[in-house]
Amino acid sequence: MKEIGGIIAPILTPMYENETINEMELRSQIDRLIDAGINGIFPFGTNGEGYILSEKEKEEILAVCVDQVNGRVPVYAGTGCISTRDTIRLSRSAQEMGADVLSIITPSFAAASQDELYEHYLAIAKSVDMPILLYNIPARTGNALAPATVQRLSEIKNIVGVKDSSGNFDNILQYIERTRKRDFIVLSGNDSLILWTLLAGGHGGIAGCANVFPKNMAAIYQRFMKGNMVGAREAQDAIRPFRDCFKYGNPNTIVKAAAAMQGHAVGKCRAPFNRLSQEGIDAVQKALDELSAKGVC
Repeated sequence: MKEIGGIIAPILTPMYENETINEMELRSQIDRLIDAGINGIFPFGTNGEGYILSEKEKEEILAVCVDQVNGRVPVYAGTGCISTRDTIRLSRSAQEMGADVLSIITPSFAAASQDELYEHYLAIAKSVDMPILLYNIPARTGNALAPATVQRLSEIKNIVGVKDSSGNFDNILQYIERTRKRDFIVLSGNDSLILWTLLAGGHGGIAGCANVFPKNMAAIYQRFMKGNMVGAREAQDAIRPFRDCFKYGNPNTIVKAAAAMQGHAVGKCRAPFNRLSQEGIDAVQKALDELSAKGVC
C-alpha cells in the first residue's frame, strides 16, 4: 500500500465553456501539483465537482488521473454515492481502473442513523480489496460520522482513515483520540486546520487551496515533518487572506475561479454553481495579488 497522508489535492475538474471535460488541462494540472510537492491526487472530490459529474465522467477522469500520475503519488477516488449498491459498483470500478485509495463520503439527503452508516461502510469494505478513507462533511451531506462510529469502523481492516471537513476541531481531536491505538489516518478537510491536526497527531489534509497554492500547502507538511514549526505556521497562516474570500460564495467555486485568474485553463464550475459577484471577483484578485507579492504560490 502506498503511503497515505501529507497534503492531498482534491484536484479541480477542468472544463471547456460547454462544460465538457478538458482532458489536456487535467493532465497539466496533475503535473503542476505533483511538481509542487503534493502527496496525492484526489479526483472528483468536492473541489473536483464530484457532486455534479456523471458516473461515466468520473470513470473517464479517473482513467486520465491514473495514467498521468503514473505511480508518482497515490490516486484517491471519490466513489461515495447515496446508496450502498451504487457506491459498491463505483468502488469496484475504481479498483479495477487502478486507484490506490477510495474516499467515500457519507450518504446524503436522507437522514441516516449511526448504525446505518456503519453497515453502509462495512458492506463497501467487504466488497473491495483496497484502502478506504471515510469522508465526513455533514454541512453538505446532512449526515455526520460520530467519533464512536469512526472508532467502530477503524476496526475494519481496510478502512484505514478518515477525512473530516466538519470544521469542528474537537471532532478531529475525538477521531484521533479514539483511533490512536490502531494505526488510523486522520486528515483535515478544512485547510485552516491542517497544521493543528498534525500537531494533534493527525496525518495531514485534503486541501482545496492546493489547487491555487500547491507549493505553499505542501510546505505545511514538509516543514512540519522537518521540525520547522515556525515555517509550517507561516505556510499555514499564509492562506488566510484567500480563505477570507470564501464568504463571497461556494468555496470550490471560488477556488476554481482563483485558479482561472492565475491563468490556468480550468474553466468555470458546472452550472448552476458558477456565479461569483463582482465584489467576490475583486476580493479574490486582491488576495491573489497580495499573496503573489509575498511569494506564496
